[in-house]
Amino acid sequence: MITILKTVNGMQQTLDVPEKGCWIHLTAPTIDEILEISKVTNTDAEMLKTALDDEERARIEFEENTTLIIVDIPYVLVDGKTTVYNTLPLGIVQNEDYIITVTLVESPLIMMFLDQKIKDFYTNKKTRFVFQLLYRNAAMYLRYLRNIDQSSNTLHGEMQKSYRNKELFKLMALEKSLVYFSTSLKGNEIVMEKLMKVNFIKKYPDDEELLDDVIIENKQAIEMCSIYRDILSGMMDAYASIISNNLSIVMKFLATITIVISLPTLVTSAWGMNVNVPWSDTPTGFIIVSSIAIGVTVLAAFWLWKRKMF
Repeated sequence: MITILKTVNGMQQTLDVPEKGCWIHLTAPTIDEILEISKVTNTDAEMLKTALDDEERARIEFEENTTLIIVDIPYVLVDGKTTVYNTLPLGIVQNEDYIITVTLVESPLIMMFLDQKIKDFYTNKKTRFVFQLLYRNAAMYLRYLRNIDQSSNTLHGEMQKSYRNKELFKLMALEKSLVYFSTSLKGNEIVMEKLMKVNFIKKYPDDEELLDDVIIENKQAIEMCSIYRDILSGMMDAYASIISNNLSIVMKFLATITIVISLPTLVTSAWGMNVNVPWSDTPTGFIIVSSIAIGVTVLAAFWLWKRKMF
């Protein structure tokens, strides 16, 4: 899908065909759409295809007055009742006349700009627009990280009541999301630091200040991600230990009960043999044997209780 936006007299207008100074956004484009935009904007089609590989690493390239910036952006995938956070590449292609963005799926980050929710956003200020994208991207990471922290706190409360596989699977999904975020944020950090150093992208003082803010936000997201990963990893280890300890307690209790129950059987079976045994001819023999069995059982249970086996 192709969406074209251009700033005219300070207002954003949607266009049917590209014009100089416009922003072109491609969402899961077809080959025909890529070739069409490549021809109109005089851009290498391979650059436009780069972001369509979901394993593409974050980087920056410059070739023939065209800049390619690849960064990872977060997105949310809801699988049934489980929310999974992942990342995907965002391709930003910039030349003298156009700025083109490419994503595999519709992203909330891009929709902020398409829906004109961002102030001081102008398609003709290409460098500032790129830095605004990066800033909002870092802010979105922070928001999703807070959501992950809230979800882990909710799961912590649920698991204090009962230890079920469902909660453990959710914790594993959150931990997996943090791994994706950590890897992507570190890759984005390298791109931003390179943007600060390169000279082939024209930057004004306000742009450099905005890029500084982007780098700070991204570093904060990296730190938060690291903290939440450590907390979640510690929580998983603690729950594993608790579950293992609970299992040991249950097995110990069952073993103790088995010992106590087996004692009456052991005593009474001795008087069940087809040989002469004490009190076999006595009317009170049953009572005596039963008393011995009960006495042995009570003594064993008391001894095990003193040893804190119950």
